[in-house]
Amino acid sequence: YEQREDFAVVIQPFFRNTLVPLDITGKPDMSFFAADCFHFSVRGYAEMAMALWNNMLEPVGEKQSYNNFTQDRSKLKCPNPEKPFLSTRRNSGFGNSDLSLENTESSVPYWAAIVTAVAGVLVGSL
Repeated sequence: YEQREDFAVVIQPFFRNTLVPLDITGKPDMSFFAADCFHFSVRGYAEMAMALWNNMLEPVGEKQSYNNFTQDRSKLKCPNPEKPFLSTRRNSGFGNSDLSLENTESSVPYWAAIVTAVAGVLVGSL
């Protein structure tokens, strides 16, 4: 997709180096998790949504790779008036890189992603 101007895939690394949030006693703060202790609670999803939004506005190569779980709404970033769009590799200044993908073929057919997504939904619903 490097050569397309109407589509982009950008990895948002906000969760890559995140640690489990701790409470004042140093134990995991369970208010971020649902009753099953695996999924996020509303509070946890709110933190993840803010981190994802901030990542989408940060230029490629400068994206934050952790979430600090501060419950601080002021950490939510607003679009920059000079660049009022979501950051992609191309508009972050990597559009004219030496990477040439013109003659490369994908090793995975496009329909494999669709089949995998449908299978994931079916397995998850079971």
